[in-house]
Amino acid sequence: MTGTVVSVSAARGHGFSKKPQMWIRLVTGLGVDGDAHAGRTVKHRSRVARDASQPNLRQVHLIHAELFDELAARDFAIGPGDIGENVLTRGIDLLGLSTGTRLHLGATAIVEVTGLRNPCLQLDRFQPGLMAAVLDRAADGGLIRKAGIMGIVLADGDVRPGDAITATPPPGPHRPLGPV
Repeated sequence: MTGTVVSVSAARGHGFSKKPQMWIRLVTGLGVDGDAHAGRTVKHRSRVARDASQPNLRQVHLIHAELFDELAARDFAIGPGDIGENVLTRGIDLLGLSTGTRLHLGATAIVEVTGLRNPCLQLDRFQPGLMAAVLDRAADGGLIRKAGIMGIVLADGDVRPGDAITATPPPGPHRPLGPV
């Protein structure tokens, strides 16, 4: 499975949106260099409050641009970095990946997928109704979270818009993504 990097974003401070960049540097075991969420242990405020020693499974946030297309059709105006993603992709089914999939971004960076972003009420503060718009129901009634995926950095590298993304599934059976 392959795709393309559409945009890359980062923010030094703990805000909701991230600023689009010309490139970002992924650092092994830490995340996006200079980003507020980079680190070996959790950096999201709610998780730090619960247990600051937990491993950071949310070093890199990726969202598929196809979600932005879907939201635009529902009159939401979302641009790169607006809802906190580090990497905006196109052409790869992020939500259909298996836990443990390795995403090769650009020449050398590798991100291992840890799970789904669990949407929060900050989405509604950004644009009213947005949280409900990124949630859906499966035929069996299960909740579908469409706000992207999270991962950890396994190999350093610079990532730029236009870079290729290749997904390598882990060995063994498919393990559906769950919230992290």
